[in-house]
Amino acid sequence: MLLPVAALAAPLNCDVGPATKTFGGAPWLVYSCNDPSTVIVVSAPGSPASPFYFSLSFENGSYRIRGEGTGAKSVTDAALRQLQSLSTSDIQALRKATIARAK
Repeated sequence: MLLPVAALAAPLNCDVGPATKTFGGAPWLVYSCNDPSTVIVVSAPGSPASPFYFSLSFENGSYRIRGEGTGAKSVTDAALRQLQSLSTSDIQALRKATIARAK
């Protein structure tokens, strides 16, 4: 019996960090995952962006950003614009910051 590729993949665990960063004028908590590239950006408690999160995952040679939540749209839109302006090396630096924070 053949299993779908997704069934063979390890579950994504995103608990390394957090590093605290500001995007769109609001505080966010940044976590990295157990794969080599995914970063999760979660609105900090009490933030006007809360509740909201973004996932930044490397797909087909570039980062794809997805977001979900019900935080203040003006703040989450501003954060999204800032996240979209990050280069691959900027995102990798965020990842490194989460790892340093976890040590």
